[in-house]
Amino acid sequence: MSFLVVQNLTKEYPLGLLGKEKLKAVDDVSFEIERSKIVSLIGESGSGKTTIGKLVLRLLKPTSGRIVFDGKDVFSLRKEELRDYYRRVQGVFQDPFSSFNPIYKIDRVFDMVFEEFLPEVKASERKARIEQVLVSVGLNPSQILGKYPHQLSGGQLQRILIARILLLDVELLVADEIISMLDASTRVDVLNLLGDLKKRGMSVIFITHDLSLGYYISDEALIMYRGSIVEMGDTEKVFRNPVHPYTRMLLESVPEVGKKWDLRERFTPELIGGDSASCKYYDRCPIRERHCRTAHLQMVEVEENHKVLCLKAGA
Repeated sequence: MSFLVVQNLTKEYPLGLLGKEKLKAVDDVSFEIERSKIVSLIGESGSGKTTIGKLVLRLLKPTSGRIVFDGKDVFSLRKEELRDYYRRVQGVFQDPFSSFNPIYKIDRVFDMVFEEFLPEVKASERKARIEQVLVSVGLNPSQILGKYPHQLSGGQLQRILIARILLLDVELLVADEIISMLDASTRVDVLNLLGDLKKRGMSVIFITHDLSLGYYISDEALIMYRGSIVEMGDTEKVFRNPVHPYTRMLLESVPEVGKKWDLRERFTPELIGGDSASCKYYDRCPIRERHCRTAHLQMVEVEENHKVLCLKAGA
């Protein structure tokens, strides 16, 4: 059963001095997340995936649409209900250093959790709980507590943020490019840690531009382009049977190990001038037809739990 439901979510930003023109960072996006599932939002920079993460975390207010968590509209929550929401939904972001105040020791991160969300926990119990969650994410408490952020690596700081989440017993984690700044060996450790969180019952929105990471970690994949979801479904089906030309282009662009990139093989579509297309991918699409320009697009199910936003789906 889905416990996070995103319905027709749109986020617009005004452009220019008068703000008469609008940029749709997120355009009529809908999807659902079940408990104990990892769902990847995959796309290029500017596709809207990070904006969706911020909307789920209530860091931004939508222009229209709804986000429903456990039966309640997220943007209607006030006071205690909102506090409970943030106890159950948290985010971890790309740059772990930006999440820490450099003048405070690491201990302060955990102290704030107890003060804000767990004031009922006695001071005598706090240290034992902190040490327990640090050990659970592969850290030695004696090497972490009492240190300043600059004394630790990016991988250690990301693990500390995840330990903080375990302390809260979070149910939904928004993980926005959380391993892009880490070295290769640490990346695998953090990905496997997310897998462990899933086994404990946590759901994860995994935001990434890296197709291989999305395939490795997620149960479902949402491919985004210019604010819209163009393909979605079981990760295995989306990657093994890509239908939308954008998804195909992304997968074909992944470099193969041992093969040099030939610049002559780059995707160079023929451009067709004219009015803006109903399909946002129209000007780049190698299989487009004239009627794609003005047709109304709707998600089409090409197989069970695999949908695509394309008039030529299955053709």
